[in-house]
Amino acid sequence: MAKKSKIAQNDKRKAIVERYAARRAELKEVIRHPSSTAAERAAAQAELGRQPRNASATRVRNRDSVDGRPRGYLRKFGLSRVRTRQQAHAGFLPGVTKSSW
Repeated sequence: MAKKSKIAQNDKRKAIVERYAARRAELKEVIRHPSSTAAERAAAQAELGRQPRNASATRVRNRDSVDGRPRGYLRKFGLSRVRTRQQAHAGFLPGVTKSSW
C-alpha cells in the first residue's frame, strides 16, 4: 500500500494536468508549426515555462487503482502485476485465464 500522501499528490497532479492540457497543446502546436514566427515561438515557450511544472503529463505516475502501488502497473487492467494476478486467480477479471499448453 502506497502512502496516502503520495496517492493524494498524484491525484492533485492529474487535476492540474487536466486543467492545463488544452492550453499546453495550443502552445506546443505554435512551437512546432513551421509557419510560426520566432517571436510567437519565444512567447509560447515563455508561457509554457510560466505554467506549473505539475501541468506536464509526464509528471503523473500510473498507480494501481486499488492500493496505489507505483511499480509493475498494467495499463490494460489499471492494476499492478501483483493485484492483477490475485484478481485473475479469484475470477474478478472476466476473460482472464491461466495459460496452459
